[in-house]
Amino acid sequence: MKYKQLLLILFLPLALSLGAKEYQPAFSAAGFYDLQNSGRQVYNFNVGWRFHKGDVAGAEKADFKDAAWDVVSTPHTVELEPAEASGCRNYQGIAWYRKHFTLDKAYAGKKAILYFEAVMGKCKVYLNGKLVKQHLGGYLPFSIDLLEAGAVPGQKCVVAVYADNSDDKNYPPGKSQKTLDFAYHGGIYRDIWLVVKNTVNISDPNEAGKVAGGGVFVHYGEINDKLADVFVDTDVQNQSDVAKSVKVETALIDPKGNVVVKTVSSVSLKKGESKQVKQSVKVKNPVLWTPDEPLLYHVESRVISGKISLDGGMTRIGIRKAEFRGVDGFYLNGKPYEKLIGGNRHQDFAYVGNAVPNSQQWRDAKKLRDAGCRIIRSAHYPQDPSFMDACDELGLFVIVPTPGWQFWNKDPEFAKLIYSDIRNMIRRDRNHTSVLMWEPILNETRFPLDFSLNALKITKEEYPYQGRFAAADMNSEGVKDNYDVVYGWPRDTGTVKQSIFTREFGEYVDDWYAHNTPNRAARAWGEGPQLIQALHLAKTYNEMCDAPAQFVGGCQWHPFDHQRGYHPDPYWGGIMDNFRQYKYSYYMFRSQIDPKRPHPLADIEPMLFVASEIGPFSSPDVVVFTNCDEVRLIRYERDTLVQKAPKALRGMPHPPVVFKNAYDFYEMRQFPYVQKNWQRVSFKAEGLIDGKVVVTEKKMPSRRSTQVRLRLDNEGQQLTADGSDFVCVIAEITDDQGNVRRLAKEQILFSVEGEGEIIGDASIQANPRVVEFGSAPVLIRSTTKAGKIKVNARVLFEGEYAPKSASIEFASVAPARTLLFEENPKVFISGKNGSQSNRKTMTDEEKQKLLNEVEKQQTDFGEVKAN
Repeated sequence: MKYKQLLLILFLPLALSLGAKEYQPAFSAAGFYDLQNSGRQVYNFNVGWRFHKGDVAGAEKADFKDAAWDVVSTPHTVELEPAEASGCRNYQGIAWYRKHFTLDKAYAGKKAILYFEAVMGKCKVYLNGKLVKQHLGGYLPFSIDLLEAGAVPGQKCVVAVYADNSDDKNYPPGKSQKTLDFAYHGGIYRDIWLVVKNTVNISDPNEAGKVAGGGVFVHYGEINDKLADVFVDTDVQNQSDVAKSVKVETALIDPKGNVVVKTVSSVSLKKGESKQVKQSVKVKNPVLWTPDEPLLYHVESRVISGKISLDGGMTRIGIRKAEFRGVDGFYLNGKPYEKLIGGNRHQDFAYVGNAVPNSQQWRDAKKLRDAGCRIIRSAHYPQDPSFMDACDELGLFVIVPTPGWQFWNKDPEFAKLIYSDIRNMIRRDRNHTSVLMWEPILNETRFPLDFSLNALKITKEEYPYQGRFAAADMNSEGVKDNYDVVYGWPRDTGTVKQSIFTREFGEYVDDWYAHNTPNRAARAWGEGPQLIQALHLAKTYNEMCDAPAQFVGGCQWHPFDHQRGYHPDPYWGGIMDNFRQYKYSYYMFRSQIDPKRPHPLADIEPMLFVASEIGPFSSPDVVVFTNCDEVRLIRYERDTLVQKAPKALRGMPHPPVVFKNAYDFYEMRQFPYVQKNWQRVSFKAEGLIDGKVVVTEKKMPSRRSTQVRLRLDNEGQQLTADGSDFVCVIAEITDDQGNVRRLAKEQILFSVEGEGEIIGDASIQANPRVVEFGSAPVLIRSTTKAGKIKVNARVLFEGEYAPKSASIEFASVAPARTLLFEENPKVFISGKNGSQSNRKTMTDEEKQKLLNEVEKQQTDFGEVKAN
């Protein structure tokens, strides 16, 4: 079946029922998607945690009095921050969480697993006052068997969590935030699930501790257009007191929902025994996964006794064959593939730090895919599982690195913890089709040879099948002679035998201290800096593409503005800001997409963007970013300029189209001032493909500010009523015609009615919010009740000629999984955000010592990421 026909079958019903732009993605929990009647129940345990920032004596005790604490939902950040909170302005220290709950009596005789996706830093978990778990590291999951730890179904329980995101050199990343290029935002910042299953079940791969085992492991043999060998290893454990004989049933479902094959194996288990059941299927004429055709099969796994399913879950997979053929480059499904161009990703967001809900993880992936990215390096740690889920279905390859950056501790225990992280991240993410490479070493770090070789050995042990690739810096110990892919530059082709990939391109700083560079442009600085940034990134993008096949691609540093430790400025080099508002450079990236290649979810279409506001500070050269063959620019409804899109044998697919000296402010102003005909002041751009106009954009300069306009930046998703989901609402200042007033300088005051609340207040400059480059964002969080939400926005100081206020209405929907909680979220104390009462102030000498350390490291590893 042709791909376009398959897309129509798969997505037409969804488009008809939800509208072409709406899509509600599903997310996995504790390694599986929900499978109906599997015997496994998964509950959302995020809601109703008592929270206190700071240490409190006795907070772990069951009878501790916590009634005065806030009640919050996870994902949660220990402290809301301003949008610009770099330079160690975020809270570092101890925080406590406590949740009161009662396990259902029906859970007696079962397993009730509390699964934490991540808690930042050092973590201790207490059940009814008893220490039951300690965990080091802020990026990987851990779990607790509540019943084994002493919880009694039907009786009141309390779980207390101690979380500390303070600097600690004893576990990775290890580096002090004061010398770090990102931030250790604290708290229980990812999801918590309660997984209830029978005593005979599929194990958790991280808890099972088996090399290349535990849980469900899907791997592959030969893959081509005619046939694919799919192997499914299922680890079944008997945690009951008697021997059990069960069957393991595995069904493979194709992207259209048809059962390809169902296979059943019998297994006998002694008390306390676990076994890995190996099954294999041959798929005829497989639908092969690619970034442009990311169609997924479902693997449905069940453990069955008689006619009863004891446990199970669904795993999504894409069948594809990736190969790095050294000097011949990257091959996908047996064919040479284009350059893999994408970006790095830190996980933080404005105000909330790392506490980003699953919906925003998906939106991040969607925006990156819309920008033409085909690969993401998750710098410098494993990302949220929901981000990985999104990459699978949106068609984004991912490089997964172990947590670390520019730090090595010679204590052998430090290396052991890194080895543990490598195993755990592979076990967590090995089934994700999106994972293309593992980065098991520490980025930009001087480590010994034995560590490099051990990290590679562990990677091969945990993934001993075809399709496993390890990547690392070319000049790091042991890499050039042993690793599958090396990080380097186009100029390095011919110097090594492996394929070469650039882990970070686009940066061009003057020095580590000042960080002045043409690629760093805050959106608020306006069109001039944004245009310079976009053209600079276009130059480096072109250099990535204009290279021999051995050079397979690179990731821009960094698509989103993000917070940093050692520098007072945020990283402003993103093609989007930290609210994910677009800069001009986003459209440059987006223009590189082939408009003739369809995609089921990403916005792939002919596009053009006129990078000019037609204002007093606009460049005389009018730059148009487009993926069309030709651009027709009509100035002032009078002059028609036509320019073919520049083409090259190599280099970026669609270089910018530049109309030299096409704009003169003093020439333009004759229309409104002399001819009294301001309506003619416009640029109308038409994009042509094969001689036909396929896209049109008309741009006019904004006249006086007259109104506020609100829009929902949700990428088609509805807000989920789970107490932690949020969506960004953008307020724009416009004129009567709806043109955004980019030079407006206002403050917007937001209010909300119904089942939503505003994240942040005046203490972090969130509400009211200053208008920057024409817009002001606000974050709206759901309550635990589905219903209507109305957001109102007005300028802070109203008057006769002030812009008119605006409102927008939308609704939240019930969550897919049941919420387990006894207390609704409620923040009792307001205005405390931004307080840093526990901060230790360094002397000037101490600061200089740390900055000298940073300078040495940046000198050693270099920070020039442009080729």
